[in-house]
Amino acid sequence: MSGEAFGLYTHIRNNRIRSRLLLAGLFLLAWLASFGGILTAIGLTGTPRGVNPYTQALDTFIMAAPFITVGVALWIFIGYQINVAIIGAVTGARGLERAQAPKLYGMLENLCISRGITMPKLMIIEDQALNAFASGVKDSQFTVTVTRGLLDHLDDAEIEAVLAHELTHIRNGDVKLMVVAVVIAGVLSFLSEVAFRNMRFSGSSSRNSSDSNKGAGAAILIGLLIMAVAGILASVIRFSLSRSREYLADAGAVELTKNPDAMISALLKISGRADIAGVPSGIMDMCIENDPDDMSDIFSTHPSISKRVQALVGAAGGRLPPRLNEMSLRPPLTAIVEARGPWGARHPSE
Repeated sequence: MSGEAFGLYTHIRNNRIRSRLLLAGLFLLAWLASFGGILTAIGLTGTPRGVNPYTQALDTFIMAAPFITVGVALWIFIGYQINVAIIGAVTGARGLERAQAPKLYGMLENLCISRGITMPKLMIIEDQALNAFASGVKDSQFTVTVTRGLLDHLDDAEIEAVLAHELTHIRNGDVKLMVVAVVIAGVLSFLSEVAFRNMRFSGSSSRNSSDSNKGAGAAILIGLLIMAVAGILASVIRFSLSRSREYLADAGAVELTKNPDAMISALLKISGRADIAGVPSGIMDMCIENDPDDMSDIFSTHPSISKRVQALVGAAGGRLPPRLNEMSLRPPLTAIVEARGPWGARHPSE
């Protein structure tokens, strides 16, 4: 037990450190992408004879850097203040009042009271996908969003397990970290859009510039390469977010509900039915399930459902549903039925 507590508190502390590092990295990536865009634009428009495009790009970047820095800082401030509203607008989520879902509110309230957690708001997405996520960076913002499909297809115990999973993300600081990651994605998307708009404009006017700039082609190539590197680094940041957060949230759900079987059956029902139409990948990364349960697992932000079920059966004493073969599982999960390992065998009490 002491080892588990140490792991949890280490995870929470590491999340705080990662959040600060991600914010610092955001400024570096914004500067890198901006310099690449400036260099590309200068390569397209050309420079007067005898002027080095790299020197001109650096001079322009130095003049623009304060404005870029202020813009990124403003973006972060806005993101922190209205991230829930932005996510709600993007996903089409709407507020769910107690009178509309008294049972759901009661489940969430009881879970919060049992651990002294501030009661988050509830929102719903009218989509038949089976998914849920938490958002917000402080007590007054924390929100748990569920889909209509989740409420329609999961029983009460399974819904309670999902709510407990999302509450654990809030308690562990995972939500704040993921919001920072979404802010990073938003900043880089905006900078890329501005850069490519300038490139189209610059390209259309490049015929009027000097043709003597022999390094223009190389400048364009290097500028595009720098922008590509910034994009790749942003993806690396996304994929480097510790996937242990999902294992810990599953374990936290079991701690809150004392029902590992409900968490297992909820995950099995959600698997393959989690895609919410029109929701950006950055927000899907915040959901209880995102990526497919196949070989792409090594590149995903979530561990596969089969691995999460394995952990719950092996470490939390959970049992597989007796009617697993009736759940229309995808091939990687049907193997669970036939498994004969320590986590695939039936519980001794059966």
